[in-house]
Amino acid sequence: MKIQSLNFLTIALTAGVLLSSCKTTPYEGYDVTDSGLYYKFINESQGAKPQVGDNVKVRMIYKTEKDSTIFNSKELSRDGSGAIEFPLQASTFKGSFEEALLMMSEGDSASFKINADSIYSKTFRAKSLPPYIKPGSMLTFEAKLVQIKPKAEVEKERAKQMEEQQVMMEKRKTEEPASIAKYVADNKITVKPTDKGLYYIEMVKGKGKKVASGDTVEVQYKGMFLDGKVFDSSEGSPVPVKFPIGVGAVIPGWDQALTMMNVGGKAKVIIPSELAYGANGAQGVIPPYTPLVFEVEVVNAISSKK
Repeated sequence: MKIQSLNFLTIALTAGVLLSSCKTTPYEGYDVTDSGLYYKFINESQGAKPQVGDNVKVRMIYKTEKDSTIFNSKELSRDGSGAIEFPLQASTFKGSFEEALLMMSEGDSASFKINADSIYSKTFRAKSLPPYIKPGSMLTFEAKLVQIKPKAEVEKERAKQMEEQQVMMEKRKTEEPASIAKYVADNKITVKPTDKGLYYIEMVKGKGKKVASGDTVEVQYKGMFLDGKVFDSSEGSPVPVKFPIGVGAVIPGWDQALTMMNVGGKAKVIIPSELAYGANGAQGVIPPYTPLVFEVEVVNAISSKK
């Protein structure tokens, strides 16, 4: 009888612990952490979980309370997997999406309810909620943790990429003079370069005012690489491009070339990278140490002197 009583007491205590650990939530099928993060696992494993600083690759969608999609990672995925990759930051508030990811293992899928006000103000650092999101509402995040890349591995890859980039940059820097010389020879250009290596080939002599440093000019132009590929152009613009000369508003090669022109003139200009975008390149469009070719027409020049 004593043993039976002890077993009954053990069962009763165990049931009490289980009941007390189950927290009721306003969202069916969701449990809630002590920090207030509502979660529901669709697939859950016992694998290693990510740490702050690791790179995580995630397929995710998040929606409003009315089930309108705000974001879908498929639209930004670069590799066709529908996932995006980013470094996992420390939690920005209690019940955050970072906290949600820290709960998951590689291959897990889960749904989370996260406070809209907190994620926009503390994670996205937005000054206000978008008009289509109700203040105080909860957003639903549906996520699959596709891959975890440890911080040490990420840093090793980054160091390798930097080393490869440096080698590439040195190669481009070394090869630039020869590539310009070949272009000049292939195009039978006979003019001499300026002291800084700029080639100015006059196509139409302008009969108007000579452009001077400090003037505001209006131009039409086309920018190309040495292989003829156009990377920028004002063609199709209803008005010429307008900017001041000699104040750093444009690349140094333009400042130099335009002061060699008169209004109404047209010219082809070969600009070495030293007078263009140099070792940094430009916005992923122009690589480091890239010489450029421009065809320019000066439409107007307005003197700064009255």
